Amino acid sequence: MAIFQQLTMRMNAFSFGGVRTLTEHSENVASRPRIHLLRCMLLHIMRTQMWKFLAFLILVATAVSLYAQQSTAKPEDTEVWQPEPKVVTPGATLGGAPSDAIVLFDGKNLDEWVSAQDRSAPAKWTVADSVVTVNKAAGNIETKRTFRNYQFHMEWRIPENVTGSGQLRGNSGLFLASTGPGDAGYELQVLDSYNNKTYVNGMAGSIYKQSIPLANPMRKPGEWQAYDVVWTAPVFNTDGSLKSPAYVTVFLNGVLVDNHFELKGETRYIGQPFYKKFDRAPIKLQAHGDPSPPISFRNIWVRELD
Repeated sequence: MAIFQQLTMRMNAFSFGGVRTLTEHSENVASRPRIHLLRCMLLHIMRTQMWKFLAFLILVATAVSLYAQQSTAKPEDTEVWQPEPKVVTPGATLGGAPSDAIVLFDGKNLDEWVSAQDRSAPAKWTVADSVVTVNKAAGNIETKRTFRNYQFHMEWRIPENVTGSGQLRGNSGLFLASTGPGDAGYELQVLDSYNNKTYVNGMAGSIYKQSIPLANPMRKPGEWQAYDVVWTAPVFNTDGSLKSPAYVTVFLNGVLVDNHFELKGETRYIGQPFYKKFDRAPIKLQAHGDPSPPISFRNIWVRELD
């Protein structure tokens, strides 16, 4: 700044000195009004040029400073080494449970599940040939454990001989948080949406009556479908009011169908969604009452993200 101050003083001295000389000479040959006008014009020109020159010097100084900083920077300045992510061994096959997953169903039994109507009672769906099939008379089942935020994988199959249409064709549901008996909670729809027309916020891949899937990648009945879900649970204030909403990302058969979708509250068959306070909740599977043949599930696991 000292250099700029000296330069400014010298330019001012030159400007006003030059003007005085020009003025004294002009007063001998012209009237005072004309001399005054000429003086103002010359002062304006000199001041404009002086500030342009000063601005140029500032830009040059800034560029030199930035270059000096960049020339001393090292690649190591932006490298982060800690903490190291934990090592997770992936599943042996695509969709297989990784090493840190909680296996909820491995084809052997329903030890991780209970009746959603009576949590003291065991789940009474049918396990055979490494799959579990819905027992509609027994009602919904849900996990013994409760969860908050998680990654979830599940495979499901619509019977090849499925009958019915619309919502009465291979209907079930994956409740990402079960907040009570029956169908209370947050439902990701399970349905035969292969050449089966229904309302689009109720087809497979929808957050029931809230989201419309971004695509319909359903396979034919008789073939296995796969859900991969990332669930972020809602957070509530101590007074029960909503602090942050629930979000869900869903892949159906490897295709993104819900992209960080913000839920408006619990899913409702009739009426508008709403939030009510809860902390952790079970994951629930629905035994829907439609008359079509029951669907089956396999390879169910979850990774907690808390």
